Amino acid sequence: MDQHLLSIVLFTPLAGLAVLLFIPSNSTRLIRGWANLAAFAGFLVSLPLVSRFRADVSGFQFEERASWIPTLGVNYHIGIDGISLLMVMLTTLVGFLAILSSWNAVHDRVKGYYAMFLLLQTGMIGVFISLDFFLFYVFWELVLVPMYFIIGIWGGPRKLYAAIKFFLYTLAGSVLMLLGILTLYFQHFRQFGTYTFEIADLMKLQLPLGLEQWVFWAFFLGFAIKVPMFPFHTWLPDAHVEAPTAGSVILASVLLKMGTYGFLRFSLPLLPKASVDQTIVQILAVLSIVGIIYGALVSLMQQDWKKLVAYSSVSHLGFCTLGIFSMNPNGIAGSVIQQVNHGISTGMLFLVIGVIYERRHTREISEYGGLAHVMPKFAVIFAIAMLSSAGLPLLNGFIGEFTILQGAFEASRVWAAFAVTGVILGAAYLLWLYQRTMLGQVTNGKNLGLPDVSFREIAVFAPLIVWAFWIGIYPKPYFDILRKPVTEIVERVRPGYFGAPAALAGRGQVAAIQVRSAR
Repeated sequence: MDQHLLSIVLFTPLAGLAVLLFIPSNSTRLIRGWANLAAFAGFLVSLPLVSRFRADVSGFQFEERASWIPTLGVNYHIGIDGISLLMVMLTTLVGFLAILSSWNAVHDRVKGYYAMFLLLQTGMIGVFISLDFFLFYVFWELVLVPMYFIIGIWGGPRKLYAAIKFFLYTLAGSVLMLLGILTLYFQHFRQFGTYTFEIADLMKLQLPLGLEQWVFWAFFLGFAIKVPMFPFHTWLPDAHVEAPTAGSVILASVLLKMGTYGFLRFSLPLLPKASVDQTIVQILAVLSIVGIIYGALVSLMQQDWKKLVAYSSVSHLGFCTLGIFSMNPNGIAGSVIQQVNHGISTGMLFLVIGVIYERRHTREISEYGGLAHVMPKFAVIFAIAMLSSAGLPLLNGFIGEFTILQGAFEASRVWAAFAVTGVILGAAYLLWLYQRTMLGQVTNGKNLGLPDVSFREIAVFAPLIVWAFWIGIYPKPYFDILRKPVTEIVERVRPGYFGAPAALAGRGQVAAIQVRSAR
């Protein structure tokens, strides 16, 4: 079972899609029921990955390898480490909840809608488990297609503009990334006489700094557009605003993480000399900090709920990239945990917007006020989601932001000083949003008869709320899962980083970090 567990997780949504295609298009309830069942099955089959994963083992687990296109050196090679595990679990859970949230939201072309989501689920899981660059690129490009149709068919009034913009931006970055992949592919043949897309084999390459820098920037454009980092973020607000609620949830919670995951899985390990080049690190740190502050300031100016949360993603993902390019264990581990946190908290915020939009069909903040009097359960759920995103202690966002700022401070006190303003501004725009919509008197008579959240809607929020409190109160299992892969990345880009005095050898990673910081 274990030897094919990852393939089962990968292809369960695709199997659900295959059955869905045989259900008559007019059997709407059956289509909805089957799609939700298939998505839930996808989450259930991923749970054994958690129980059977060994945090004390280095390298990849649950590996599967089969020859695919031998003439090109392409293999079906999949596996996960601690970073991949968290991304896969985020994908399977949020994917299921996004599909469940669509029960009453979509009434046109229902079969096609759910088919696109199941296909999207397979593509996203494939990105996070691929250990062959060709396989990774196939899944990376596959994700574009269903997301394009989800926005373009079931989106808002400007859906075609948003869908085309999303597709062209991400495709442009993907093509440049492909050039970088092919460079490594031909360099491997030049040095070793064989063609391969295997990540482990490509890590053996010895490249001059200039070539590494060229490939790094090619990868950077592909991953930075997907994150999206400033100034490549302009496609994101349009895509979020026009996408249906479930599309916004999956876009924010999972798709954006493909970019940050790419930096961690490929840019840093494959191009270690370029990754620690001071010019490159300074540029990326500055872009991250600008994104943190810019995204927060623009969020403060928004009059549309969805656009406010969309710009908040630019700010929060800036923290994630800053943590990565701090190039130390705290920064990288904090970045991965914050990626999960962002998926939880921003996913909840978009679900909150979806709940109110289904009732009022407007996202203008000025249309609301005093909703806590009319929808008290909804107000409590919104408060948890808002405080989670703002980084309140005992909720998930605090753990990620604190660890990233710790790593940023170790790398540069200036970085940390600028980045911490994003935390303050984040609390400002989220609290202001909550105050304008939930508190005070009911200012619009149209809101007086709004029904509170239903049992199904509470069921959608419940797993995310539990997960947010779990990470906030007891994050130790997540740091344990990430310790080995983070150590391997740091040692790869900064050899000798963990060469602490022998007297400290038994005190663990934190002690070593503290000693280096004191120096």
